[in-house]
Amino acid sequence: MRKLVGMAVLSVCAMFIGVNGWADMGTAAPALKAAVGSKAEGHNKEGIEHYNQGHWDIAKKHFMEAAKADPQSAEAHYNLALTLDKSGDHKGATEHFKQAFDLGKNSPDIQNSGILKAHLKMK
Repeated sequence: MRKLVGMAVLSVCAMFIGVNGWADMGTAAPALKAAVGSKAEGHNKEGIEHYNQGHWDIAKKHFMEAAKADPQSAEAHYNLALTLDKSGDHKGATEHFKQAFDLGKNSPDIQNSGILKAHLKMK
């Protein structure tokens, strides 16, 4: 009986920890809207729609285009990093989280992001 209870507890814990070890309680960190009027806005909006549906590959393409259209868009880099993380590309995610952090000094959503801090090994 103790063994069954222990296995049940492990199963429940496993539901709350993603493949890459980030505890996300089964939900993804929210993608962020680009600034109104930004050249990244259109692709970023499309990327968010696909990201929210779990279409990581399509979202990644849109976020890459958003970052290409406006390399200064912290939100585009942040969203691309989220998607790269979900796709298992943690090195790429870390690079874009770093860019988002550097560009998004005035964004509390970026500066206080738990997943960003985990990738950049910040407290």
